[in-house]
Amino acid sequence: MGTQVEEKFSDFFESWVSELEDLVKHLLYASTGGGSGSGSGGMMEVQQEPHLRSLVSKLTAHIKLYYTVKWAHAHQDVLAFFSPSWVTPLEAAYSWVTGWKPSMAFRLILPSALSPDQLLKLEQLRVKIKAQEDRVDRDMERQQMALADHHMVQLSRLETRRRNGDPMPAVVGKVEGLVDAAIKGMLLGLERTMKAADCVRLKTMKGILEVLTPLQCVRFLASISLIQIRLRQWGQPKRLPKIPPTKQ
Repeated sequence: MGTQVEEKFSDFFESWVSELEDLVKHLLYASTGGGSGSGSGGMMEVQQEPHLRSLVSKLTAHIKLYYTVKWAHAHQDVLAFFSPSWVTPLEAAYSWVTGWKPSMAFRLILPSALSPDQLLKLEQLRVKIKAQEDRVDRDMERQQMALADHHMVQLSRLETRRRNGDPMPAVVGKVEGLVDAAIKGMLLGLERTMKAADCVRLKTMKGILEVLTPLQCVRFLASISLIQIRLRQWGQPKRLPKIPPTKQ
């Protein structure tokens, strides 16, 4: 039985993924020139541009909704997002600070389809995003290392005394107050780090979409969304292969 936050977000996530699947079908259809009629490739893209931009807008709005709801729920229970019950083990294994790793997105873009100017802008963006990823990694490492600082060690010793029945009221009261403060600090730190990672994800997507043409945007969004959908499908227990034990 999950917490109230887990149950609410799980319901939202199932509905969100279902709608994502529907949106991706439209993206895939448009990415192959579906419904564009006759004409040359370049002309078709120009004719389709309003429709392509509309699809991109719908998908990006859907993504923004995910993060809006995620942040609202994480403020109530951030730990639920570091061990989410609504994702498969395979999804969790490829998660980076509660989501997809931004630098992965650049691998989904076919370089041969880009102009020299686009290639240059994307490389500049990739370097910036990598630096921001590294900052998030360092922040996450600081969150983990904070458990070993001398304040936490002292708190752990006081908690041991309390659990061993230390009769001193001062010790009991001090421990309870310090534990509450320490946990609150850790949760706030995790929430801050999670949001920082999400912001890098959003900046990555926004930056890439600003460089690509409408048709390229549609194909990029279809690719990154399909990875999420397929990873979820492949991670279902019935799909995971049974690996035989290694012979000694």
